[in-house]
Amino acid sequence: MCSKTFPNQFAHLYLRPLMEELQEKELRLLENASSIFMRYGIKSVNMDDMAKHLSMSKKTLYQYVKDKEDLVNKVVTLFTDNEHLHVKGILEKGYNAIEESLEIMKWVSNVLQNVHPSVIYDLQKYHPEVALRLNKRQEETICGSILHNLKKGQKEGLYRKDFYPEIIAKVYAARIDQMLRELIYPLEQFKLSDIYKEIFKYHIHGVASPAGLEHLKEKMKSIKL
Repeated sequence: MCSKTFPNQFAHLYLRPLMEELQEKELRLLENASSIFMRYGIKSVNMDDMAKHLSMSKKTLYQYVKDKEDLVNKVVTLFTDNEHLHVKGILEKGYNAIEESLEIMKWVSNVLQNVHPSVIYDLQKYHPEVALRLNKRQEETICGSILHNLKKGQKEGLYRKDFYPEIIAKVYAARIDQMLRELIYPLEQFKLSDIYKEIFKYHIHGVASPAGLEHLKEKMKSIKL
């Protein structure tokens, strides 16, 4: 009866704020769910656990996602979107190649400090389709930013010119990928963030020119590694 007196042409004025509120709530839910997966791993957290951690009923949780696969997919999508935007933001700041590398390194290290060692393994074993999408998106973001940085550094004279950027970009990305996938390092002894920092230092010292190494040395004085 009320619908007959409600002008349809004005419905969007009322529905838009509601939709925006729902989107904001879903965003907060996914951010919190991401933190929970990062802290405990993916396999060990079922939907009952997730609802408890989020301080909501499972019925409410299922208003936002169909199942755990859907939740993991949305969390990973949010993560890769944020990763892409953050790296893009660094690339647009006008840093030279050394500074750009250090800024990306600091951000990645900060992210890895909060990652449970089993997250990547859980994703590959129990959510392989989501893992494939993550790998494809990260290849675009990470490999793309590394290649961009290497070419930039060569033009600036901060990196050596006697290597092929396309090859070194893939080598560096493969080392990071191996670190995350194979867990070949004893994680009871080393943190992921520390392993990544060592890989980064090995890489940057390998590609830097004498002028780049001097600039790196100065910049490293203000960075705690």
